[in-house]
Amino acid sequence: MDSRSAAWIYGFAGVAIFSGSLPATRVAVADFDPVFLTLVRAAIAGLVGGACLLLLRQDRPGRGDMLSLLITTLGVVIGFPLLTALALQRITSAHSMLFIGLLPLATAIFAVVRARDRPRPAFWLFSVIGAVLVAGFALTEDLSASWSGDLLMLAAILVCGLGYAEGAKLSRALGGWQVISWALVLALPVMLPLALLAQPDSYAGIAPPAWLALGYVSLFSMLIGFVFWYRGLAQGGIAAVGQLQLLQPFMGLMLAAGLLGEDVSPALGLVCLAVVACVVGARRFA
Repeated sequence: MDSRSAAWIYGFAGVAIFSGSLPATRVAVADFDPVFLTLVRAAIAGLVGGACLLLLRQDRPGRGDMLSLLITTLGVVIGFPLLTALALQRITSAHSMLFIGLLPLATAIFAVVRARDRPRPAFWLFSVIGAVLVAGFALTEDLSASWSGDLLMLAAILVCGLGYAEGAKLSRALGGWQVISWALVLALPVMLPLALLAQPDSYAGIAPPAWLALGYVSLFSMLIGFVFWYRGLAQGGIAAVGQLQLLQPFMGLMLAAGLLGEDVSPALGLVCLAVVACVVGARRFA
């Protein structure tokens, strides 16, 4: 298998893991305060990532890497989890998928600005069409909205796109799992004490689904997914592989249908095929 194909497989694995993030966050904020959820998920992932760095004796990032590492931390460790947790108190996880359709485009733009990617003009055509298809499908599925929730999700997409592009650029030198682990460790001295201070007075009323959701967003969304995602972005091109996230809303909806018994529109398959065509076209011209 050539390195380009491997990069897309890694990227797809990352997207598959991320597809459960927003539904799991929605479940978790039903019982956990969103600020506490943001703090504790980062603290748990930071402890696990730090342990991996110690056990595998990884070298510390250089001084020149610290700015990129800080941007990655603010984008994907703090910004996106906090903003989405706050948004999902106001909007449904289905409605939030509208904004996930904009994430590949945001990532591609930051890849050009920060990582010097130079996709061809046809790439942008496929990227924009894919984003419109996902956003349009999400609108037809769930028209309920909140202005504050929408603004929070838009901010989340912007900081996440920047964090993806910055972290992927740094992964070319440090490695994918090392970047997210160091980003989590960088945030740990702040997140862990604040999580202890923000914890609820009692955990007696926390339902099992909320605990499971907390475990998922802590280990899979915050750490394991990035191991695959950053490797795929760094190896296959940030703008190109980033288009795989156009598939995330559809994976999330299929996951909800299969595990939670939620209804899914029959149009899902047709729109998904059109989005796959956009991903293939973006890959061709990236």
